Amino acid sequence: MPFLIPEGTPPEMYPVAFLLGSWRAVGELKYPGIEARPVEVSVRWAVGSGPYFKYECSVADLDDESSPWSEESGYWRISPERPDGLAEQLHPIEAMIADPAGRVSVYVGAGGAGRVTVASDVIARTASAAAVTASQRMFGLVEDQLMWVWELAAFDQPLQPYLSVALDRVQE
Repeated sequence: MPFLIPEGTPPEMYPVAFLLGSWRAVGELKYPGIEARPVEVSVRWAVGSGPYFKYECSVADLDDESSPWSEESGYWRISPERPDGLAEQLHPIEAMIADPAGRVSVYVGAGGAGRVTVASDVIARTASAAAVTASQRMFGLVEDQLMWVWELAAFDQPLQPYLSVALDRVQE
């Protein structure tokens, strides 16, 4: 199905406009110390009131539907400053994401041509939040699905896959 850039999308955000909309699917969450489990992932990017996208994500444990496994929200934008050495077809991306478990993360990376990769630059946390020391998110549009791999370094473990899912666009 062809994707049309929604009216009102800031031109600065055209390179990652393929993210816009709601996406949902069942994926797998697994990490050392956390038993592998199926999860329902819902992600939404929406046009903001400026040159950015609003972002929301929820991950629900399908084995325990009493509450979400995690939730987060934030903002994504194309950086106004282009770093030296960034390939011509890519655009610098910044994302600011917060979760109710007590973490706020700033991600930097690049995107374009149906792909986005961002890695944590700063992760701040409250005293009671789990110590996540690094995070990386990779998105790729393959046919009509948005592939997402989320890697974490947490609980004294090195950076490794945490969540993987092939998301389907949800018609709104």
